[in-house]
Amino acid sequence: MLVYDNMEKIKKITGEVEIPQIKIQNIFEFKEKIESSLKKNVTELLEIILAGSINLEASDIHLEPEEDCAKLRVRIDGVLQDVLFLEKKIYLSLVSRIKLLSKLKLNVSDRPQDGRFSIICEKTSIEIRVSALPAEYGEAIVMRILNPKSLIDIEALGLRKDLAKTFNKEIKKPNGMIVVTGPTGSGKTTTLYAILKKLNNPELKIITIEDPIEYHLEGISQTQVDPKKRYDFASGLRSIMRQDPDVILVGEIRDFETAKIALQAALTGHLVLSTLHTNDAAGTIARLQALGEKPANIAPAINMAIAQRLVRKICRKCAKFKKPSPEELKKIKKVLKKVPKNFKIAEPKGCKLCNNTGYKERIGIFEFFLVDDEMERFILTSPSIAALRKKAIKRGMTTMRQDGFIKVLEGITTIKEVERVTAE
Repeated sequence: MLVYDNMEKIKKITGEVEIPQIKIQNIFEFKEKIESSLKKNVTELLEIILAGSINLEASDIHLEPEEDCAKLRVRIDGVLQDVLFLEKKIYLSLVSRIKLLSKLKLNVSDRPQDGRFSIICEKTSIEIRVSALPAEYGEAIVMRILNPKSLIDIEALGLRKDLAKTFNKEIKKPNGMIVVTGPTGSGKTTTLYAILKKLNNPELKIITIEDPIEYHLEGISQTQVDPKKRYDFASGLRSIMRQDPDVILVGEIRDFETAKIALQAALTGHLVLSTLHTNDAAGTIARLQALGEKPANIAPAINMAIAQRLVRKICRKCAKFKKPSPEELKKIKKVLKKVPKNFKIAEPKGCKLCNNTGYKERIGIFEFFLVDDEMERFILTSPSIAALRKKAIKRGMTTMRQDGFIKVLEGITTIKEVERVTAE
């Protein structure tokens, strides 16, 4: 890895890149900064792109080749935004530089490659995950930014008071499983790490098995799967069980073997945290059954199933508040039974701070159900997802869509945002 100072002197080959500290308030300043550095060497150009993306709190950087140029885009608050187009020559130099840093083969462009490197920004080490994919006009590069500053506490997740109270109660239980569900990019890992931060203390042995380790937490033993060495979730979980843990985090349950061992661990005195790819909380049970597990093993092991999405928060600097239109009021009343009188909802406008989007930062919307004796008996009947969802709602579950609309009434987000990430 290469470390550069402002004089561009190569100090040593190690695996980390020191990037300059720059202050960029919006995507327009970012574009100007890149344009002014285009005539400089590719090393400085890449440093500006990385530093600017981090400054804007972007999660990903996309370099997409087209016929005569390449498009640079960044993902901010879950939405991709165009930055500028680069000449093909500059794009090719950037690709070579990125591949060199992330230890990818420079002479290979006809198959996917994955790599990584680290950067030092304001004395903070930030990992960059790199994916190179063959495309029609060259290699498409995506750099995922794993900034430790993204780790937040449970209180900042956006949990309603009732859910926060239940959440904090459930994570203190000595055994059972808590499953967080949702599609890629819905904040599942952030929620799990927030739980680990809350639980982390010298009295507990906490071990994780992940693919890959996204953030490093002090005081917690973290291990990463390695398929090449036949070290997967199942084999890793077996080994973890011999380490006498109190809390186990399984990055994702993907197969029957992992599901079986994780559920067994939850039944034998361990608190197990994990994720599943399902559309809602009710889909948790059906997904575990689809992997091959029996309801008799699932029902007594699960403590709580959570589903979540991320919605963009209204920009506080430029937001306007107005009375809802008849159509908007109709939508709100369709989702929520109790609606206050004379309330106002936020309307996004757009300013330089929010890159003219009207939104700044994101917050979670959630739904969950607990598995008590009654719900356990119901799960043993192998109900459909629809039946389980209906049962959970009847027993008081607030759906993600309802949670989203509650945040609309609180002036945190908009109807449009909630509709974007949730289904009817």
